[in-house]
Amino acid sequence: RRVGHLSLNMTETVDLGGLVNDFAQAIKRIDQRRPQWGRYQPGIGPHPETKAVALVVDELVTLNNERYEGRLKTEVRYADQSRRKCDLCIGHDPNWEWAIEVKMLRLMGDNNKPNDNMMTHILSPYPQDRSALTDCTKLIASGLQGRKAVLIYGFDYSDAPMDLAIEAFEVLAHREVCLGEKYLDSYNGLVHPVHQSGRVFAWEISKLE
Repeated sequence: RRVGHLSLNMTETVDLGGLVNDFAQAIKRIDQRRPQWGRYQPGIGPHPETKAVALVVDELVTLNNERYEGRLKTEVRYADQSRRKCDLCIGHDPNWEWAIEVKMLRLMGDNNKPNDNMMTHILSPYPQDRSALTDCTKLIASGLQGRKAVLIYGFDYSDAPMDLAIEAFEVLAHREVCLGEKYLDSYNGLVHPVHQSGRVFAWEISKLE
């Protein structure tokens, strides 16, 4: 607060459900600009996870400056002396409000053929695969302050919706951590001929009691 002025730093708290809604809206807004990754067809769909998340982070600030300006940081090093980095932290270092691991679930490729290794990316129990499942336990042990969450975004297809993979993730994750309420939002009408619609899912995670 500055003396003599009615100016207060009223930073808006970020709740996980609100972040999921904003993340989905950001994907839709980015896609409308027809971004292109390499030789692939235009749209957010073909972008690698790290590139897509970077685009979303920038868009979140544009979407809600009061909520996100100066409070989003990607690739934050874990505090456990490992070389691991957290995909997205919200707040201010080291007193993060949220530490979030992000994974993409894209079951089909730009050529409309299956991505054979995608389920490993989500469900593998082996640490070397760096899956959404192992992210749960690694994030709990990361030493990062603040609440923890796992966020999965991706794309639905007529013969391969995200639902079964998400349900399998929940069943396995419940064995490793305490999985909170599931938040979700969707987007559709995307410009890519294969990756036309999708959803964002997120869960707060904590240690098993």
